[in-house]
Parts: sequence; structure tokens; C-alpha cells
Amino acid sequence: MYSPPHFIETDEAVMRALIAAHPLGLLISSSATGVLANPLPFLVSVTDGVTVLRAHLARANEQWRHIREGAEVLVVFQGADTYVTPSWYASKAEHGKVVPTWNYAMVQARGTALVHEDAEWLRPQVGELTDTHEAARPAPWKVSDAPDAFVAAQLRGIVGIEITVQELTGKWKVSQNRQEADRRGVHAGLTAEGDEAMAGLVSRYGGLADPAGRPE
Repeated sequence: MYSPPHFIETDEAVMRALIAAHPLGLLISSSATGVLANPLPFLVSVTDGVTVLRAHLARANEQWRHIREGAEVLVVFQGADTYVTPSWYASKAEHGKVVPTWNYAMVQARGTALVHEDAEWLRPQVGELTDTHEAARPAPWKVSDAPDAFVAAQLRGIVGIEITVQELTGKWKVSQNRQEADRRGVHAGLTAEGDEAMAGLVSRYGGLADPAGRPE
């Protein structure tokens, strides 16, 4: 990923937070038959200081067969993103030498993938994934709400993927390369449009507010 120095994020805790907030990652792998990419919801955790990603895909999906031997994979997670109009830049009125751009926060994870076909691994993964996304609901649904035989049949139809991450790369392109007046103009424009997520990133990464606890 092309990453000019002022856009690079190196804090792995911040990158893991983006993954947790935007868990639908694009799993990319390559084999003799070509490149495959599938969107999958991931769980992210840390084991012995190493970031681990866990997901599952349909057994009918050929991608798991391409990576079952511990192949290297890439997973791309997209955070907040938005179009930025040059009309928000103070420098537009000064000299007019401005162009549109796109702001975004992104994490790319590279590592080796391990395939799990056993229910002993799959059942906890599916349960944790479900609990994570049902937690905020008034009456959270649990896997155990479904009949055991039905759950067992569903588990036979999926395959687990566990990725030991060897490299996390973060890119937060949120107007840091613009002069302060332009950054303030972008922040004001985003705020007016109700884009609080990107406005917050522009503020924090652009030095317009206390950068502690940078949200994703």
C-alpha cells in the first residue's frame, strides 16, 4: 500500500481498534488459478503479543482450499472514508491551486492462514462472532437458541480461517498534508454535513484537538 510518511499509522492497538469497529475484511489470496477475494467478518485478538484474525467461509467457497497449506494472505479493512471537496480549503480563495481528494482510514494485514474444519474450533468462533454483534441488541440472539442438530449441520457447511498476522499496515489519510487553515475548513465542512467520524479523525490527526485516544 502506497503510504506517504504523514499518513502512516504504526500503533497496532489503533489498527486493531479499526478492525474491531469495521470487521468486514476483504480476504485476498493467490494460487495457480489466479487471485481470489472474499469479504468476511473477522474477529481480532492478541495471542502472545501477536495479532490473530479469525473468520469462516462456506465450504463451497474454493478459497479455503487455496490457502489450506499455510499460504500467505492479505486482509484489507476499510474504516471511515469520504470525498473531500476543494471548496472547503481556505487556500482555494488564496490561489485556486486545489483539487478534490478522498480521505480514508485503512488497515492491511498480512500473514499466514491456517484452515480449521473441526467443530471444536468452529463452534466457539461462530459463537463469539455472533455474541459480538448481537451484544447491543435488546434481546441478543445466541447460537444456542437454534436446535443442536441444525447448528451441527451448519457447522459442517463452513470452514474456519485463522490468520497469524506478520505485518499490520495502517494508513490514515485524513488531510494531514494540508495547511492548518485547510484542515480547519475540511473539519468544518464535514461537521456541517454530519460526518462526525471523519471530522473527528481530521481534528485529531490534524492537530486540531487532543490526539489522545484517536477513534476509528
